[in-house]
Amino acid sequence: MAYTWFILLLAVSGTVFFLLLLHGTSLGRALHDSIPDRPRRRLFVASVSFFLTFGGVRAVVYAILHQIPPFHFIQMGGRHIHHLVFGIIILLLVGYAWLCEIGTGSTGASILVSRLISILYGVGAALTLDEFALWLNLRDVYWAREGRSSIDAIILFGALLAVGAWGAPLWNRVVRRH
Repeated sequence: MAYTWFILLLAVSGTVFFLLLLHGTSLGRALHDSIPDRPRRRLFVASVSFFLTFGGVRAVVYAILHQIPPFHFIQMGGRHIHHLVFGIIILLLVGYAWLCEIGTGSTGASILVSRLISILYGVGAALTLDEFALWLNLRDVYWAREGRSSIDAIILFGALLAVGAWGAPLWNRVVRRH
């Protein structure tokens, strides 16, 4: 159970670090000034956290399978808890927050909450889609050939996030020309 807390602490620390980087440094101001459209800022932050989480999760699973301490699978009552469970819980909480319109104002506190929710959305989506092959096969095929569908899902959804964040000005110009 101590390893569970270590992994949870690692995930929370990464989220807090990214949030502080965005809110407490000139990077956050540059993000706000460079991407004035709030939905695109959210998509950008979600996109970055999505890809960072995917890379981190793959590294942790690799470490677990190669018995690199302190990592190991999370088990409760002898049952392996897949990381998509945590992803689904995070996505449900983010969805609820957005339904309640939390983080939609323009005050400093609201911007901070908006960034946190965007980070959590990227984290939850990555945790969930990283095990997409488990949804399809109803068995653990993470490193097997069938596990490739998880990588495909990550690439497709990551591309959707990236296009929403970075491609919007391009599409707006194309539409205006015609």
